[in-house]
Amino acid sequence: MIRVKRRNLILLVVIGAFPTGLLVYLAFSSDDISPSQMNTLDIHQVESRFSQMLRELDKENKAVNKELSQTRSQLLSLQMSLAAQNDSGTSNTTRVRCKNPQPEIPKCEVIHVAIVCAKNNATRQVVTLIKSVLFYRKNPLHFHFISDNIAQLILLYLFETWDVAEVEVSFYPTSSVENDVSWIQNKHYSGVFGLMKLTLPKTLPQSLHKVIVLDTDVTFATDIAELWKIFQVLKGKKAIGLVENQSDWYLGKLWRNHRPWPALGRGFNTGVILLDLHILRQLDWTNMWRSVAEKELQTMHYTSLADQDIFNTVLKQNQYLLYHLPCQWNVQLSDNTRSERCYSDISDLKIIHWNSPKKLKVKNKHVEFFRNLYLTFQEYDANLLRNRLFGCGTTGAVNPMQEQLNQISEDDECYDFSRERVIVHRTHLYYIDYEYEPLEHDVTLVTQLSMDRLQMLETICKHWEGPISLALYISDAEAQQFLRYAQGSEILMKRKNIGYHVVFRDGQYYPVNYLRNVALKQVRTPYVFLSDIDFLPVHNLYENLKRTAATMDLANTKKALIVPAFETPRYRIDFPKSKAELLSSLDMGDLYTFRFHVWPKGHFPTNYAKWRTATTPYTVSWEADFEPYIVVGKDVPMFDQRFVGFGWNKVSHTMELDLLGYEFVVLPNAFIIHMPHAPSFDIAKFRSSSLYRHCLKVLKREFHRDLSRKHGLKALKYLTAD
Repeated sequence: MIRVKRRNLILLVVIGAFPTGLLVYLAFSSDDISPSQMNTLDIHQVESRFSQMLRELDKENKAVNKELSQTRSQLLSLQMSLAAQNDSGTSNTTRVRCKNPQPEIPKCEVIHVAIVCAKNNATRQVVTLIKSVLFYRKNPLHFHFISDNIAQLILLYLFETWDVAEVEVSFYPTSSVENDVSWIQNKHYSGVFGLMKLTLPKTLPQSLHKVIVLDTDVTFATDIAELWKIFQVLKGKKAIGLVENQSDWYLGKLWRNHRPWPALGRGFNTGVILLDLHILRQLDWTNMWRSVAEKELQTMHYTSLADQDIFNTVLKQNQYLLYHLPCQWNVQLSDNTRSERCYSDISDLKIIHWNSPKKLKVKNKHVEFFRNLYLTFQEYDANLLRNRLFGCGTTGAVNPMQEQLNQISEDDECYDFSRERVIVHRTHLYYIDYEYEPLEHDVTLVTQLSMDRLQMLETICKHWEGPISLALYISDAEAQQFLRYAQGSEILMKRKNIGYHVVFRDGQYYPVNYLRNVALKQVRTPYVFLSDIDFLPVHNLYENLKRTAATMDLANTKKALIVPAFETPRYRIDFPKSKAELLSSLDMGDLYTFRFHVWPKGHFPTNYAKWRTATTPYTVSWEADFEPYIVVGKDVPMFDQRFVGFGWNKVSHTMELDLLGYEFVVLPNAFIIHMPHAPSFDIAKFRSSSLYRHCLKVLKREFHRDLSRKHGLKALKYLTAD
């Protein structure tokens, strides 16, 4: 621990070694601010005092992050090197050196991978698997996902925004094969989805002859091409390659009266499978497994290990189908396993399989190494895997985003801003379970945040009981921190009507309008409340807005309902429960109209003087720099993504709404209050950098120009007003 005193601040730096490199925690507190003074401290005093410190910390953080990145890369390179040092194999439990390794597969041969992936949690797991595959691979890949609607939505959007070179994806709805397996009683936690690998020869395209089948909870430690090469030694009718089960499950000795399904010896694990689809189709695989399952279910009544039970019984009766894969291709970490017999050193490891319900908490002699490998890929920056290291033309030669970036001159002083306009951020929608059916006249709160505002989530949930669409701008490592935070929060876990959409960090500036658009596109209710994460709504606002949307016919009119914004300089306040209480706090100086002392133009047209006595909604006119918080129909135009960081991100949107004929109507009994917080890095950059302010002016001119091109003379008033 390093303790450094700087000016009025104490900076604590704690550095610790973790699997992914070094983890650095920063915390600071003021020497001259006592806890009792915090309640009355003006936030703007805090801003001026801390802004310089934040700029210095920004520089230091960049240097530390660079070092962390180098450390993480070195760790991964070491693991890759160790995993590739020899290509040894073991059969069953005996280690055997391969005297005649299979010939290399062609550089541009496409490797096909099939994965059953359903529900939100599985999509998080499968991303870690895919990262490990992409990290080592040297061939084009084609992923075939058997997915339900939610997983398909998530994964399709993820791959579209990830834009990894030489990777294709196809989707096959679980609904199309559910009837083929739903008749089988299954007590495994995977449910009906755990049986769907049985249908792959029928489900996958007839033109596809071989495929690697993977569970979502496996992690690669080598190039997947090494596994693909084993297809070359499958002779005759050997159509199913499996690793022997490393637990005693199929021996039937785990407890008294334990009756597993019939299997060859210890049985075989189906977390990793080589399937020769062509041979299985010739042998009428569907009829083969169905007849076996129907017969066994008469006495077994249900499966305990889903598809694995049926695969094993089929193979016991048809041993000619089976090819024994070396056991390091599926090192199993389930309960009661003897996986240590598979390897003598880490260079043997090929695939780690977390097939215990306890996952990373499983007990194993070498679990720390396995856990470190898993966490390394879990927190690895997947943007680095976009790089086009080889060109086989399987996904097209032109990358549209790269083509646009190439058109931007690197000599442009505003290059970083121009780059942000065209960049596509890798996005994982519905990162946590979402289950909500919209109501009539329902309203979704739409907002965005980064990790430094995470503490606002629970408080907002206490003030807004309705649905929320939330875009989080975080790194891969921060996504895991957020997940732990959310899963440890009783308040957040009770809420199934919050859509958490993770937008992964990439670029120099906070893409505020990009984030708003991601959240806005996922709204399922007819109306949206466009707000910011640091505003708390009055407690009854959700119900109030639903009633107002109905009475004002928001569905059939172009209206933007304004929710007046206020702010407090205090960190703790008695939140007003009504308009009367708010006006009292306003008169006492505990509250102010939002930003009246630093940016009055932003909310001046709201006409707060009229709002004090208003009992019915009233219309106001647009004025320059107006940026209210509004309720509109969900088909509202998107935000302009060229505006990033601080400045003009909401102003430009309000201007376009006015141009399109929206009527601005102020609600007389609604309000939100901005809560104080330390200034963001983007505000600090805006205040300290003349180049930042210059580039913002350039963007404003471009925005006006584009409005004029699109709308002609109608846009002239905005140029003259500005």
